[in-house]
Amino acid sequence: MGVLNGKVAFITGAGRGQGRSHAVRLAEAGADIIGVDICRDVASIDYALATVEDLDQTARLVRAVGRRISTAVADVRRRDELEAAATAGAAELGGIDIVCANAGICIMRRWDEVTDDIWGDQIDILLTGTWNTLTATLPHLLRRGGGSIIVTSSVAGVKGNPYFAGYVAAKHGVIGLAKSMANELALQNIRVNCISPNGVNTDMVAGLDNFQSMLASDPHSKHIFTNALPLDLVEPGDVSEAVLFLASPASRHMTGHNLCIDLGNTIR
Repeated sequence: MGVLNGKVAFITGAGRGQGRSHAVRLAEAGADIIGVDICRDVASIDYALATVEDLDQTARLVRAVGRRISTAVADVRRRDELEAAATAGAAELGGIDIVCANAGICIMRRWDEVTDDIWGDQIDILLTGTWNTLTATLPHLLRRGGGSIIVTSSVAGVKGNPYFAGYVAAKHGVIGLAKSMANELALQNIRVNCISPNGVNTDMVAGLDNFQSMLASDPHSKHIFTNALPLDLVEPGDVSEAVLFLASPASRHMTGHNLCIDLGNTIR
């Protein structure tokens, strides 16, 4: 039997990338999945976001390993949409035990190129979207008598990476939010932890196609992005293993932690 047999995981940004990887890995460990994604583009973002077809493919992959999945198109900026997805998914699958607040975007700009929309969308999706995810799902975890929440931050949540002002601000914020909620929810047997990956080999990398040219124009900042290990990107599956650990009983005594999957970037 899998370590997550009988559990249900609610995952945002499940259409592709890390969210899809987490959905499949937790399903392999025995969990049923509630998969949520916006399934449309956002005007301030240069690259395409997941589609309904992407979310359908995630569902097929979960079912292929023998687990059930409920999917919903929902924008993490809209708490009512998340509440509806959580309520419908919990009714279909029996509840919610695990929450992966994973949905995210990333926009790289110099400070004087950051428009109000670029700033606002990053704060709204990354930080407020995480808050909405937690508040929409917590009543379900409380009804189950506890659970595990895993919040996706980033190495940018612990460092002052240049050219990512909105992203850095939001990712610092979600670490603080997770630590605060870990204290608030501990007596309800709900653990809240963060994962902070380095750059991950997903479609989001397409949004950073100006990365090398910007660093070339500012060699003084290049060392900030240098990893200790001789690799540039983390694979989604490596992050999913950390998510599985934090979702499973193996981490039952851990809450309020920020687990870096960072290729050694944060020690440089």
